[in-house]
Amino acid sequence: MKKATRPEEQSRPLQGQSITASASPADLLATAPTKIARALVYFRHFGDLNRFEAARLVGDTCLNSTIPALERYGLAFEHLPEKSPNHWGEPCDCTRYRLPASQYDRADKVLALMFSRTKGAA
Repeated sequence: MKKATRPEEQSRPLQGQSITASASPADLLATAPTKIARALVYFRHFGDLNRFEAARLVGDTCLNSTIPALERYGLAFEHLPEKSPNHWGEPCDCTRYRLPASQYDRADKVLALMFSRTKGAA
């Protein structure tokens, strides 16, 4: 088998290998094809989010609708009520969403599906 010599060939995943298995979490976050995929990468590799953090960290200004979209893929999220400072520093009720470790395998499969859809369209 010939080794890749060009840098772009070296960074490509092997044929049949999912990008989610070969890329770093930071690369996945930067190259996620959709807002929903970007949110799922964050939940899977970086941690939990509330609506204010989601807007700042993954560009999702409507996390409360992203979670049901991800749940339609068969993922189960923990919904934890909390008080968080709003834009004026006042406490407001919001929900922190967390992907339990028991859902990581399913999340990896969903991410592979999301990334493969855009690969075929390009």
